[in-house]
Amino acid sequence: VHRLITYIFVYEDLTSLTCGAVIIWYFASSFEKNVGTAKHCFLTIAFAVLSALLYLLLETVVSRVSEVEDAKGFMPVAFATLGVSTTRSRIKRALFFGFRIPVVLVPWFMLCIAWFIPHSSLLSNLCGLLTGAAYGLGYCFCLDFPESVGSKLDHVFPFSLLKRIPVLSYIPGSLAERRAFEGSKINAVPGTYPTQSYYCASPPALPAFQMLHPSAQSQGLQHSCAP
Repeated sequence: VHRLITYIFVYEDLTSLTCGAVIIWYFASSFEKNVGTAKHCFLTIAFAVLSALLYLLLETVVSRVSEVEDAKGFMPVAFATLGVSTTRSRIKRALFFGFRIPVVLVPWFMLCIAWFIPHSSLLSNLCGLLTGAAYGLGYCFCLDFPESVGSKLDHVFPFSLLKRIPVLSYIPGSLAERRAFEGSKINAVPGTYPTQSYYCASPPALPAFQMLHPSAQSQGLQHSCAP
């Protein structure tokens, strides 16, 4: 039973390990910024288990037609997070290798590209994509929990310990806290950016004729405006 989760940490060689590290850094980090660290850890386990169960279900049918690669690595969970992002995205089209295509088709193009990664299982990646799409469309609503629960998990072990590690970047579970966290990184501390000094000269002295009495100025103005 434990292999329903531990398979995402299995890599056969250095090449697949490098590809897995890049995928974790690119897909998992962006997904974590949207949902928070606590919910990201929970969904990682849930996506891994659901993808593995769907893989075991489809393997009995697909293995009769062709050879099936064993499920291993983080890529099925990465495709699950990609499926969630594309189904819930408000953007209709995305730029993919210089071409604008519908966002819904991006995971399927990525699935074809992942086929060429060494020791990559097409069936397990497909199961991960289907799991993420089902969650994004709301069919796995039992996996969702409100932000209040995520905020409480931030103060529970082991997440309370992760927040204290200065090397790690912990993402809060509340949307307001996440926005404040992102804003703290965007807003610069005064003095961190170079400033440019501008020379402000003192205002010039008024001409002699403007220092006259206001009545004299009004009379002069009337004479200058006369035809």
